[in-house]
Amino acid sequence: QVQLVESGGGLVQPGGSLRLSCAASGFTFSSSVMSWYRQAPGKERELVASISSTGGSIKYTDSVKGRFTISRDNAKNTMSLQMNNLKPEDTAVYYCNAMGPIIYWGSGTLVTVSS
Repeated sequence: QVQLVESGGGLVQPGGSLRLSCAASGFTFSSSVMSWYRQAPGKERELVASISSTGGSIKYTDSVKGRFTISRDNAKNTMSLQMNNLKPEDTAVYYCNAMGPIIYWGSGTLVTVSS
């Protein structure tokens, strides 16, 4: 059974930090491109960051460059997103995504940036 379980969301003040984690099981994690997406209220889901199967290629959407860092540990089947200098516009549900022969999604974790 495939599972992608996100954790680490919560309420944080502007300028604060959070670290999201995604625990994967039931598929070949080390062969999959992994990504974080987010969906803000009333908006479409957007790609935040992606990392290749080996971690050698990383991409970020422009709005998070220099603030967010994506990483993965293929030995532990986990992916993380370190988010620093958070802004109110980062408020969204963040989803873990795995792209291999089949695309898998987690159920999401809510990040709220507010004073």
